[in-house]
Amino acid sequence: MTCRDNRFGPREMKNLAPEMKTIQSVSEMKEWSRSCSGSVGLVPTMGYLHRAHLDLVQKSLDACDATTVSLFVNPTQFSPGEDFENYPRDWDGDRARLETMGVDVLFMPDTEAMYPSGFKTNVEVQEVTRRLCGATRPDYFKGMAVVVLKLFNIVRPDKAFFGEKDWQQLQVIKTLVRDLNLDVDVQSLPIVRDADGLALSSRNEYLNPDERRSALALNRGLQAAREMAASGIFSARSIRDRIREIIEEEPGTEIEFISVCDPESFVELDETGDGALIALAVRVGKARLIDNCLLENAKCKSPF
Repeated sequence: MTCRDNRFGPREMKNLAPEMKTIQSVSEMKEWSRSCSGSVGLVPTMGYLHRAHLDLVQKSLDACDATTVSLFVNPTQFSPGEDFENYPRDWDGDRARLETMGVDVLFMPDTEAMYPSGFKTNVEVQEVTRRLCGATRPDYFKGMAVVVLKLFNIVRPDKAFFGEKDWQQLQVIKTLVRDLNLDVDVQSLPIVRDADGLALSSRNEYLNPDERRSALALNRGLQAAREMAASGIFSARSIRDRIREIIEEEPGTEIEFISVCDPESFVELDETGDGALIALAVRVGKARLIDNCLLENAKCKSPF
């Protein structure tokens, strides 16, 4: 059981890749990782893969000698009453997409493998988890941190790839890696959007056509914030008020938060300045949607 021959660069090896291996056992995943002499990339996911996930996978395939994608709907990230049972799943479709791309290993542990009987350990990254999603979903970041740490320990990746739509999650993972001296290079890719501007998310599956039209208000709100900053309006309160107007004009929207904050500490700002993060969480129908925009030089980093 070996990984790709690392005498070749990652791009050259794509056509030499063996059939994708599916692993469910933690011990087998560890054994496979130990057998690799080249660099290993990890793309952690909860499945129901869309184009943003696949862009992360492609980035890993291009950058690393071998790529592992994990599919695990992590129960500890969900608070009571959330959508754990109904979270969209398409294991067969996901497996087919990843095999076509040339992924080396699909790691699909079950809950018992990740949280065996008697499991008692939590991982808490403090301060950066107090605000935004951490304030409204108190269980989320503890569950996310412990499963990411476990995946890092099991797969032992050289690089791990995450999307910037979950900006706060990305910063929590970077803090975890820094504080615990983990030997993994965390890399990120920008938000990927559909043609209508909606940020890709597995939970978009919950939206009916009317709700999807309402959900486009998140991106319009970010566009308005960019335009205000570009025109010299730096008041965080004014920007939040304008975004609120745009979102509340649409039926079926329920704002969880609109934040204009520091992109690392998530402390609210009075004025945007350079580098402010605008982060949104809005419920539309059954879907909880998040989106963000990073202002740099009074302009939004995202072109959308």
